[in-house]
Amino acid sequence: MWRYVLGLVAVLMLATAAFFLVRTPASSRPALPAASRTAAAGDDDSDSTGSLPDEAPSATAKTREEKRFNRYDKDRNDSITREEYLASRRKAYAKLDSNGDGRLSFEEWAAKTTTKFTAADADRSGALTRTEFTTTAPKRKAKKPPCACKPAASAQDDGD
Repeated sequence: MWRYVLGLVAVLMLATAAFFLVRTPASSRPALPAASRTAAAGDDDSDSTGSLPDEAPSATAKTREEKRFNRYDKDRNDSITREEYLASRRKAYAKLDSNGDGRLSFEEWAAKTTTKFTAADADRSGALTRTEFTTTAPKRKAKKPPCACKPAASAQDDGD
């Protein structure tokens, strides 16, 4: 009996939470501060450097697939040939084929891993300890800041 009561209470709580989430107005864009006008009221100079445009410029919207297609279509004829499609794989294969014989041996394929193991094995024992193994962790790329914009210069009065 208690299971049914607890189940009913849980359903009511979920329905109440969903109701509040649906009713809460969510804005998809943060509000931008209003542009301050630094020009004098009687000044009709349209070249004023203190004024801001009404809208931010926008770039053309390309989908991920359009960008990916353009990376493969090297001759820009709106079609990808088999050679264009396989070009990136051929380059990757050529980097691995260190002796250039057109065949990829296991040693060539595992060269980077073998080099990494040898560099991590500091005591040259042929086995990695826990401390040595931690040096083989992949390097994480640092996240770029979302905007590298310079701060806006404050409006200064030059006519004092």
